[in-house]
Amino acid sequence: MLLIENNMKKITVYLPFSEELNENLKNFDSPLVNKIIVLTDKFRSDLAMPQIVNKHIFSSQNINDIIAHCETPYFILYTKVNSLNLGQNALLRLTSIAESTEVGMLYSDYYQIKNGQQVKHPTIDYQLGSVRDDFDFGSLLFFNKNKISASKNQYKFAGLYELRLNTNCLRINEFLYTEEELDNRKSGEKQFDYVNPRNREVQIEMELACTEYLKSIGAYLEPKFKTIELKKGNFKYEASVLIPVRNRVKTIEDAICSVLKQKTDFPFSLIIVDNFSTDGTSEIIEKYAQNNENLFHIIPTRKDLGIGGCWNEGLYSEHCGRFVVQLDSDDVYQDENTLQKVINAFHTEKCAMVIGAYTMTNFKMETIAPGLISHNEWTPENGRNNALRINGLGAPRAFYTPLLREIGFPNTSYGEDYALGLRISREYQIGRIYESLYMCRRWNENSDSDLSIEKINENNLYKDKLRTIEILSRIQYNANKNN
Repeated sequence: MLLIENNMKKITVYLPFSEELNENLKNFDSPLVNKIIVLTDKFRSDLAMPQIVNKHIFSSQNINDIIAHCETPYFILYTKVNSLNLGQNALLRLTSIAESTEVGMLYSDYYQIKNGQQVKHPTIDYQLGSVRDDFDFGSLLFFNKNKISASKNQYKFAGLYELRLNTNCLRINEFLYTEEELDNRKSGEKQFDYVNPRNREVQIEMELACTEYLKSIGAYLEPKFKTIELKKGNFKYEASVLIPVRNRVKTIEDAICSVLKQKTDFPFSLIIVDNFSTDGTSEIIEKYAQNNENLFHIIPTRKDLGIGGCWNEGLYSEHCGRFVVQLDSDDVYQDENTLQKVINAFHTEKCAMVIGAYTMTNFKMETIAPGLISHNEWTPENGRNNALRINGLGAPRAFYTPLLREIGFPNTSYGEDYALGLRISREYQIGRIYESLYMCRRWNENSDSDLSIEKINENNLYKDKLRTIEILSRIQYNANKNN
């Protein structure tokens, strides 16, 4: 305990003002702490402590003020107002690792108090592709002042995001603190927060910060796209709807009927890849296949396929059309004109992939919040750069089959479509339809309705890896163009 014995005060602590402030202050009664400064939205004369006043805690100005007021080598920023309890020797552990590694920011695993119970909340390792603005660092961030820089921008919301994008971040996979969790919604209820129209101003700033970062590392792509020839190959069908499914006896019939009622001026097929269903799903599919010559019921020979692998089974099938359009087995198309609108978009926009918009509904297909998910953040000028910041690109998704067959789906059951969106957008324009084409049903049997933290971390780690691959690929792509 040499640091404590020598009374070496090395940390400045920044705490948001809250009802929990007095309790949270007790965590930092340590010889390692030089000063505690309160972050508040207005000056509080009854508070006998240094204060930084700013309505927006994560603004560029507030972050710059935090750096300017720090007179120590390190500082801690607590980003929540919840009750906080530091673990044994947490400050000493953070300080010693910071001194030996000299990284810009440390973060750790932590415990949460949920419904009166203490539960583990592990985080995941930071990597090059961890550029999404909702990366879970936890709420206790430890900075090395000499390894970070003040911002020259005037972001109202993206100041902290910009800071950590340009900082070397290191995870300590130890549970160094406990916080009270106030948001007890299921994971499936949280995942669409970022597309809520109320958050649009925030998202615009986040996009700006991310775009500037991509430019700084050579991964930014200008809005210049390769042209694509949409008449390659000989296809019996102009389009195919593809449904991968396993055990969706309650919903598959609705999905099938929504496809069969489509009205188009071209021939189309419906390909259902049935991944060894055991609950009666297969029997429903077969009943419709017997009465519809353009419905193809495919049961793979392999038993190691995820959703992406099932997509490949349909994609490389002789029954696949020139364009292939996604439909999840839980969901239905908005009306009988959806397929025609999607194929029209390919020809109008001369694109290799089309993404639509969808409406969130309950199982009875009644609209629920947040309603229309249109992904307005995807713009023709910057959509493929902004795609690296967000966790999904929208639905329904449709692809130009000849190009897609050159790439193929990764054999996973999560992120397979996102991987393709990133890869295709590296070279080709992605067309967008901003009206609702799809009714996305949320119910308790959705695969993402209520995930454990371990499963959430597994999913996020995979998508971050996809971003890492894509960022490295884009850096190389730009380098090759310039040579």
